[in-house]
Amino acid sequence: MIIRAMEFHDFTNCKSLIEMMEDNKFLFKYKQELERKFEEMLTWFITIKLGITTRPIPSHAADNKMVDLLGMYMIVERDGGYRSVTDNNMWSVVAKDMGYEYHDGEFMRIIYAMYLDVLVYYYRFKSLQEKVIDKEMMKDGESSSAGCHERSSSADAVQNEAAMDHYTLYTGNNWEGS
Repeated sequence: MIIRAMEFHDFTNCKSLIEMMEDNKFLFKYKQELERKFEEMLTWFITIKLGITTRPIPSHAADNKMVDLLGMYMIVERDGGYRSVTDNNMWSVVAKDMGYEYHDGEFMRIIYAMYLDVLVYYYRFKSLQEKVIDKEMMKDGESSSAGCHERSSSADAVQNEAAMDHYTLYTGNNWEGS
């Protein structure tokens, strides 16, 4: 089975697993395997890729109950993502959907921000960056150094726009207006 063979050495592997999880039939059929791989992926991403060693994986709630990060990811994605859940004040609903109490909503938001939001952000950024680079490469055979510069500038523009959106998400301030 391809899921068992997956290893995480670069973000391409993470991206592949996230894309597999977009198929709900596949997700439910292989949920137990995906839970293990999702945890492996998060461990690699947080500790190796980001170098953060202070976040225990798996995450636990105050009652020492393990937080199902894959379940949380799927619920939040179903409800429109972190920004949508936050803007619509739905973290209490997420907590209840995960088997916690409504008053655990803020805790669920913090757990999502600590473990999953940066992964989702990086995934979306890399996906968008790949699309921009592919689009630029498809242009009429630009192979000069000027063409390479244009591709780099496009990728930089995407990165800057994504960074501004992420800054606004966390601070509520418009970066350009600061």
